[in-house]
Amino acid sequence: MKGIILAGGTGSRLSPSTNSINKHLLAVYDKPMIYYPLSILMLGGIKEIMIITTAHDRSRFEELLGDGSTLGISLTYHEQVEPNGIPEALIIGEKFIGNDDVTLILGDNIFYGQGFTNILRSAIQSHDHATIFGYRVKDPRRFGVVEFDEQQKVVSLEEKPEDPKSDFAVTGLYIYDNQAVKMAKKLHLSARGELEITDVNKAYLTKDQLKVQLLGRGFAWMDAGTHESLYEASEFVRNIQQRQGFKLACLEEISFYMGYLSKEVLYKKGKSMEKNDYGQYLMEIAGRKHSQQYWDSIERNPVLGLVENE
Repeated sequence: MKGIILAGGTGSRLSPSTNSINKHLLAVYDKPMIYYPLSILMLGGIKEIMIITTAHDRSRFEELLGDGSTLGISLTYHEQVEPNGIPEALIIGEKFIGNDDVTLILGDNIFYGQGFTNILRSAIQSHDHATIFGYRVKDPRRFGVVEFDEQQKVVSLEEKPEDPKSDFAVTGLYIYDNQAVKMAKKLHLSARGELEITDVNKAYLTKDQLKVQLLGRGFAWMDAGTHESLYEASEFVRNIQQRQGFKLACLEEISFYMGYLSKEVLYKKGKSMEKNDYGQYLMEIAGRKHSQQYWDSIERNPVLGLVENE
């Protein structure tokens, strides 16, 4: 399984903050936005990840994350010339994906909820063709909407319908088998002038190959693509971290507990940022005794990576 994060676009909804910087590099409270989707893929057990961004911003992502080796993963980068829609990520990533399946996540999506890592890993390990994630929203007319029957079988998909058939939106997280690339390449531009990810999902639905995993009560899904939602996401992360004492989407902590980093390396990383809370947090983790037992004791709680650990 390969992973792709789509972090391109113009970020026009966040202008003027994004006039000189990619929105996915803006801070969601105490860390860059890109950390959140990257943490989801890492907790899903995916180690080969491509970040798709603009030519202007590519070097900034490379400076921030490098090749991923310091986190125990492999990161590659590719440029998106124009924001032509989500399915273009599959086309751009064709060679990267190769003969593998792929999990695609949007760079401004944030997930939180007890048990999410287990749900994600189960979906990745057991999926046959395509899996989308449904989340109940107050105004489904603003989203792609998934309708399903009593057995949770997908019945229909609609893009921003005037009269929604359900109140479950399709989130920006998709698990596809290898045929998704061919499906994306067959698409035509919609009336919005973009390739639509709903059309890829409909292609799977037509073949009866689309599953939906519902995220129920206790979960939070946020799209931090507007000033208001970015502020709300930052407040959400701040409140969770201050109340629970854990960092959300802390990439170094995830790498350490998944066995990619040693205590010594983790401490060194923390030491390089010791003047702030993030660095002190890493040093504290590295200094704990019985770290694995500690990990085991909290893995059922929603404290890391915006998800339940492991």
